[in-house]
Amino acid sequence: MTLEIITADSLAPLRHGFFTRRGGASSGVFAGLNCGTGSSDQTEIVAINRTRVAEAMDVATSHLVGVHQVHSADVVEISQPSEDRPRADAMVTRTTGIALGVLTADCQPVLFADAHNGVIGAAHAGWRGALDGVLERTIDAMESLGAERDRIAAVIGPSISQRAYEVGPEFFDTFLSEDPQNARFFANGTGDRLHFDLPGFGLHRLRLAGVAAEWTRHCTYSDPDRFYSYRRTTHDQQADYGRLISVIRL
Repeated sequence: MTLEIITADSLAPLRHGFFTRRGGASSGVFAGLNCGTGSSDQTEIVAINRTRVAEAMDVATSHLVGVHQVHSADVVEISQPSEDRPRADAMVTRTTGIALGVLTADCQPVLFADAHNGVIGAAHAGWRGALDGVLERTIDAMESLGAERDRIAAVIGPSISQRAYEVGPEFFDTFLSEDPQNARFFANGTGDRLHFDLPGFGLHRLRLAGVAAEWTRHCTYSDPDRFYSYRRTTHDQQADYGRLISVIRL
């Protein structure tokens, strides 16, 4: 099966893609293109999947770089490929031939590009990272490399949608303590449950930061044939789950 790659016109002409799970070598609960080295999938199979992604991005596998994601707001600059994976949740570069890749399974993968000035970024933005400012800090890091804010395009890839993201009152209180206006990203559910609009929150933060932003409008939870989902795996009581990869390169 060939790889399925979701793209966005606003990131063109730079090569990029939000990869679905289709076209990979993994089997079982990981069936498809599992690129998560932190999963319990077979290491050599994950390596095959990542090689397929690198080939699709026209880079050597060694030039498909990532970070050890920890739900932080930390951003690192990548100037050359390295086997080291710093603890962070976003990367920026202006080096041609490096592909930045983030892994997700419900959280937001966000790809950034200032094609005019040749600066790109990629961020893993779950609720914690987004609330703590990982998106804004990625934009700041891109500016430090020569990007111009009004030339940056940001695209949120497949993420868990509001209807699938049920949370409790403590979660709601955390967001309200940061800004009472954050109540707009919650809808009432059953009892004391609420539904959180993660991509809506991400779009708000990006646009407030002054960049053009969009969401591909794909829900990871609701489409098991195309996407991995941590929450769906938890609800199905499965032992583990695959990780999607989203990549951009100069």
